[in-house]
Amino acid sequence: MKKKLHPSEALINKFKSHTAIIGVIGLGYVGLPLGLAFASKGFNVIGFDIDEKKIPLLNSGKSYIKHIPASGIRTAVSGKKFKATSDFSFLTDCDAVIICVPTPLNEHREPDMSYIVSTAETVAKYLRKGQLVTLESTTYPGTTEEILLPLFENASFNNQSAGAVTDSHSLQTKNDLMTTNDKLNSSKNRSSINSKLKVGKDFFLAFSPEREDPNNPDYSTTTIPKVVGGVTKTCTEVACELYNQAIIQSIPVSSPKTAEATKLLENIYRSVNIALVNELKVVFERMGIDIWEVIEAAKTKPFGYNAFYPGPGLGGHCISIDPFYLSWKAREYDINTKFIELAGEINTNMPYYVIEKSIEALNKHKKSINGSKVLILGASYKKNIDDMRESPSLKLIEILREKGAEVYYHDPYVPELPKSRHYNFKMKSVKLTSKNLASYDLILLSTDHDEFDYKFIYKHSKLIVDSRNALKIQGLSNGKVFKA
Repeated sequence: MKKKLHPSEALINKFKSHTAIIGVIGLGYVGLPLGLAFASKGFNVIGFDIDEKKIPLLNSGKSYIKHIPASGIRTAVSGKKFKATSDFSFLTDCDAVIICVPTPLNEHREPDMSYIVSTAETVAKYLRKGQLVTLESTTYPGTTEEILLPLFENASFNNQSAGAVTDSHSLQTKNDLMTTNDKLNSSKNRSSINSKLKVGKDFFLAFSPEREDPNNPDYSTTTIPKVVGGVTKTCTEVACELYNQAIIQSIPVSSPKTAEATKLLENIYRSVNIALVNELKVVFERMGIDIWEVIEAAKTKPFGYNAFYPGPGLGGHCISIDPFYLSWKAREYDINTKFIELAGEINTNMPYYVIEKSIEALNKHKKSINGSKVLILGASYKKNIDDMRESPSLKLIEILREKGAEVYYHDPYVPELPKSRHYNFKMKSVKLTSKNLASYDLILLSTDHDEFDYKFIYKHSKLIVDSRNALKIQGLSNGKVFKA
């Protein structure tokens, strides 16, 4: 008689043979490329999202993220390796469930855990024996074990030991899935028992922080090593085996807390160093020293120095938010993270500094900010992407409007400003023509997209405030260009 495999061994075998079904919750800048990475390796992937508008786009092979080409989605969909759905009952069919949902801050700069909690509650509802769940959302140390683990271990589990399509070699359409599920009893009628699942024995749980850097030309989802910390040693082994199938390398650590802290260290490191150069920018400007020239000179040191660059403020979903997750958690241990808070204060004030420099530039041209027509160049938080999360351009628009300016923007990646948690400007990108450029009292460069024709912009503009040093790099610098 053949020996029955431990659930961990059976799951690892599925990962190694690429017969496992991978579920990815949250099809945004992190979840979508991750799901496509697994699909490209031959796994069947089910993508889950509560945004109903994304589902038909993905299932027809279209992309809603500019730097993620539709060709990769079409290949995965046409090869029946990827299917998107908003029906979370299909979680039961997944052997691995990867959670990639937002972790924003609330108005008091405290962690908003609602996305993680609601997602974990949904996963718990459909959790079954033999599943792996990994959390990738950046969060404070302790989240995996304090929030997810109790929810999963206290949940009644599904009495179905394997997903309805676990043994299929191509992902079926939703209708096909429902037909198969109906034959085995639909998810609504799947029986559950009141036993409790045990982590490391019945199911497996780990934290593996996302390290996505949108549109990075040197590193992609599959070429960035994955830090993995499981609740138990077996959980770590299972999770590492999953990621090893699609990612260049897994880096096992001793616990989920260690993995959670690793991600925070990475982002705090960036936040405080950017705050440092932002502060030095202000100091050196007063001294008549060009911070950009200083940085370029310092870069020639082959050891002990990494270059960071100033800007109009922090953006993106990571470094502008994540440090405060640790600050909040540290208060539980009676520790004030002064360094982190100070860095956050400096970075938060940078949009105001940029506006001050803009006002100075206008004054030198006998203009007041009140009533001036201002064009912001670049809306996304960094160049060559369409990601608007926490973009400092939004704060610049708000401040300029408060001061009475008439504000417009141009961004080839962002045709219309999306509604966010804090802003709803209802603005569309304007065209860049010689006549249009000449009509603005001030051009404020916020994001230095490579696509911009800086010589054209320079030629037809009256006044430019450059927060990214982009024009000087292009050799364009005279009395109508001011740095901020």
